[in-house]
Amino acid sequence: MRKSVGVGIAVVCGAAVAGAGYAAYGLTGGSGATPSGSRPAATPPRTVLATPPTAAQASAGAKAFLDAWASGDPQQAAALTDDPTAAATAIAAFQDKVKPSSLAFAPGESPAVASASPSPQASPAADQPGAVPFRATAQFAQATGPWQWNGTLDMEAMSDGTAAVHWAPSVINPQLKPGTSISVQPVAAPATGVVDRNGKSLAGFPSLAPLMGQLKAAGPTPPGDTGSAVEITDDSGKSDPVTLFAVTQPKPQPALKLTLDATLQAAAESAVQQQSQGGTRPASLVAVEPSTGNILAFADSPSNGLNRAFLGATAPGSTMKVVTATALLEAGDTPDTTVACPSQTTVTGLPLHNDFTDARPDYKLQDDFAQSCNTAFINESTRLLKPPTLPSVAKDVFGLGLVWKTGIPSFDTSIPLTTDTASAATEYIGQGKVQTNPLAMASVAATVASGTFRQPILVPGLPQVQAARQLSANVLTELRSMMNYTTHTGTASAIPGIPGDVGSKTGTAEVDGKTANSWFTAYRGNLAVACEVEGADFGAQSAGPAAVQLLKIGNN
Repeated sequence: MRKSVGVGIAVVCGAAVAGAGYAAYGLTGGSGATPSGSRPAATPPRTVLATPPTAAQASAGAKAFLDAWASGDPQQAAALTDDPTAAATAIAAFQDKVKPSSLAFAPGESPAVASASPSPQASPAADQPGAVPFRATAQFAQATGPWQWNGTLDMEAMSDGTAAVHWAPSVINPQLKPGTSISVQPVAAPATGVVDRNGKSLAGFPSLAPLMGQLKAAGPTPPGDTGSAVEITDDSGKSDPVTLFAVTQPKPQPALKLTLDATLQAAAESAVQQQSQGGTRPASLVAVEPSTGNILAFADSPSNGLNRAFLGATAPGSTMKVVTATALLEAGDTPDTTVACPSQTTVTGLPLHNDFTDARPDYKLQDDFAQSCNTAFINESTRLLKPPTLPSVAKDVFGLGLVWKTGIPSFDTSIPLTTDTASAATEYIGQGKVQTNPLAMASVAATVASGTFRQPILVPGLPQVQAARQLSANVLTELRSMMNYTTHTGTASAIPGIPGDVGSKTGTAEVDGKTANSWFTAYRGNLAVACEVEGADFGAQSAGPAAVQLLKIGNN
């Protein structure tokens, strides 16, 4: 079912019956009787001629076709086209899926008249040789008005002295094209407004304004409140339906209550506006409630572009080390395992380095995590993990790569499965072909906070996909301790005003040789936040301060 605003009024019911009102086109020709006692002559093949039909032939052929279509006989109508098989299938599908109670045709307006007085759903001007305009009227059993549209039949001269309709999907309706279908579909009215979890209006928030139509349409509609409409749909599902005629009007819906919190939403809008330097560098932020998966806030700057918070698909840098650290802990490491941090390392000829130049041979795993040592994570992960481990843990524990239905479109993270050691090495540190967004990384922090993956949602009650498993209590405790250690003594400790009871991870993501993107993900109590700022470099410089604005407010 699709959400839409109805246009026109009518109701679907019944099957097509004979039409009328096409007397302007006269059907000419003999009776076709065979003289008594004579043997019928063999009928020669009926072929298309290169020359156009005469006006009389085109008129007669058009009337014969439309009369047959109006009478509800697809085979008879199809036989009067140059592609009977395709025509019969399409006309039968129209009768079966649209089901008008009657269908009638009348002569169409001339191009000059049509241009002066345009009529509903006008077809292209019939100014080509053999083109015959017509006006269609479909009635529905419970309708208070008809559905009307203008069409044009391109007629071709045939070898038997008649004219046939050149078949194309547009014969059914001028907006119907190859790869599309016409039918009556259920539709629902959008909600009259959108409110937060406490009933406060969400109108006026810059990041929500461009999505308000999607948000209003996100909630479920009671079956009895739906209407119906004649629609053209894309068979591939890549394009939105085109509504031609509202058959029954859907009932108005009340305001839709979302999981968002207006107070946190305001803070999110302010944070991304500030850290994006007034929208001059793109930024986005998401806040999630770990105990439920409810999305409490999301913001984008600029607000009139891509919803990067949900649809962004970029490398998250070292924030992905939350997932990699999980895999290492499950493989037997502990926060106190000594994992040296060399100044650089090489994996199958690929040189990799840190954001700092000195070697730190005495580092433990928690130090590597807190100071974001790439070389340590690459060496230890290459030694201890198989290449497919990271995407497996990401999906099975954190739900990354599962199909999320949040209420509006989202990109659900891509961590390609690979058997290549060098490719896996870059994925361990959130680089290479890893693609994700703040929605997913906020969910990662939320999973650590609660111990259970709960798929983020915007509409209360939406189904939430489940991850395959949970972390063991021991691994979860160790992971939390490493994220808390990062807040106090690691890269996050440089963020002004960060609360002390926060578990966090910064990220610096290098993309296409440009200035690195700033990333940060963290949790505090029942609130998890992730932010990214394009071209802002270290995570503690821009993304971290933006997220901290919400972490200080908390989730009460």
